[in-house]
Amino acid sequence: MFEGISDTALLRIGIAIAALILMAVIFFSSRKKPEQGKRVPGGKPSDPDRRQEPTLREILESDADIHLGDGEVAQAEFDLLEASLADGGATRTPATPDPATQNRGMQIGARPSADFDKIVSLYVAARAGHALTGPDLVVAAEKAGLIYGHMSIFHRMVDKHPEQGPIFSVANLIKPGSFDLRTIKDLKTPGISFFMTLPGPLSALDAWDTLLPTAQRMAELLDAVLLDEERNALGRQRIANIRDDVRAYDRAREKLNIKPGR
Repeated sequence: MFEGISDTALLRIGIAIAALILMAVIFFSSRKKPEQGKRVPGGKPSDPDRRQEPTLREILESDADIHLGDGEVAQAEFDLLEASLADGGATRTPATPDPATQNRGMQIGARPSADFDKIVSLYVAARAGHALTGPDLVVAAEKAGLIYGHMSIFHRMVDKHPEQGPIFSVANLIKPGSFDLRTIKDLKTPGISFFMTLPGPLSALDAWDTLLPTAQRMAELLDAVLLDEERNALGRQRIANIRDDVRAYDRAREKLNIKPGR
């Protein structure tokens, strides 16, 4: 077949065939690249050896007994907040009525005004495959300085001035968002929501500096995960961003000569 062809020509033909085979191998190998790590927000691949905190959706979907989608979480929080702001404290009875609020026909944690223009929220969620239990929540809330009251949820109040309303409140992520103390021992929930409405009894920055360590303390006591309003793990950068945001809110109100609590 190759008679009459010089050795040099045969060598060149061999090299050409080998090059074609090598190119084919490279082409087919490049069509399926190995995964380089999980994609994270921002478009950069994550380090596969680095532990990634789960989002709230991942936590909820990992538990077959307690399932709640993001839409249901948001709706439960909205329903509870809307009712808390709208009913003026007339529908539910707190565990221990306070004279300062009783004299005004209000309950502990009721807001004196339904007017607000900003909400800041965080979440404390159970770790994947687990749930937060009612008894643990009550103990943790007490240790964190929260008071059970209006709308059957927990509140952080201004010391000696409960009539000014809550600095922030803590609700259940499961509808309707409340905690029934009569059945609290049977409660299992994927998480709780911390939310503060602005303006409030304190400046936005002071309120945030009260909410954050309380949420961190609750997460520690419950061996849970602290998440931001997007239900992602709360990191230092996000904390700094929220702090800058509430500081800007205070500055805007200062320009209008509006004092905290109004």
